[in-house]
Amino acid sequence: MFLDFLFNQKRKKVFALVGESGTGKSFRAKLIAHKYGIDLIIDDGLLIRDNRILAGHSAKKEKTFIAAVKVALFDEKSHRDDVARRLQNEKYKRILVLGTSERMVLKIATRLQLPQPAKIIKIEDIASQDEIEKAIRTRRIEGKHVIPVPSIEVKKSYPNIFYDAIKIFKRRITVRGNNIGSIEDRLQAGGIGPVPTLLEKSVVRPEYSKRGKIIISETALSQMVIHCVDEYNNSIKIKKILVKDADIGYRLVITIDVPYGIQLGGNIHELQRYIIENIEHYTGILIEEVNIIIDKVTE
Repeated sequence: MFLDFLFNQKRKKVFALVGESGTGKSFRAKLIAHKYGIDLIIDDGLLIRDNRILAGHSAKKEKTFIAAVKVALFDEKSHRDDVARRLQNEKYKRILVLGTSERMVLKIATRLQLPQPAKIIKIEDIASQDEIEKAIRTRRIEGKHVIPVPSIEVKKSYPNIFYDAIKIFKRRITVRGNNIGSIEDRLQAGGIGPVPTLLEKSVVRPEYSKRGKIIISETALSQMVIHCVDEYNNSIKIKKILVKDADIGYRLVITIDVPYGIQLGGNIHELQRYIIENIEHYTGILIEEVNIIIDKVTE
């Protein structure tokens, strides 16, 4: 039975749509799905097929930004098990995973027992800079988010955050190589065929969007890194820590001296994992990347 599961998993193809928060990924998710014949969508903690929410719960219902990030990453075991079980029972060949970075979509795929993405689409590939900037302004100023299912589906599950509905009417045409401006037409340019006449999406206003992002100071985060490194191997000496504020998390650059004889490859990669998992587990903060620079090998 387990071999059957592995065989079926190999036949699945995972697509990823990657872009910073608020750049319009959820708005364009269904258009991507129609272009590539994708059956299912994973977006902000939800498993979606066509116009229905099949499983999971939306990160957009959370009251804090950190809680929303943890839901989007399927951090809670009961949440990811619920969605993973539904995935095993669903018949599908292609699935689209949305995330703010490649690392995020890789983590979601792993947690849901999905193959690693075969194709990664960046928001910049399907949206103009003007469209992206407009979406970001709307997110920052009005706090509006999109869930790619009709309003009736959102209202019954999340009535408290529902704000409005967007209906996009489609012309039934196929465009091949013409000079076209809209995102919908550009997505059709591959000759996949027409998308449905009407696509409906829901606009929501999460509670956390009214409160802003929780920021941790560089000093506090640096202290956590020092503690993690000391716990992992107290003979490794930290020389410098650089903290960079990323879209929904942080990127770390750590310069260290290591003692002679330590296995640089395996141990340093394990140290990266140790830092990421411990900080994320105890704080709920997303660490998007940890780069370690070895300055010296000491006696």
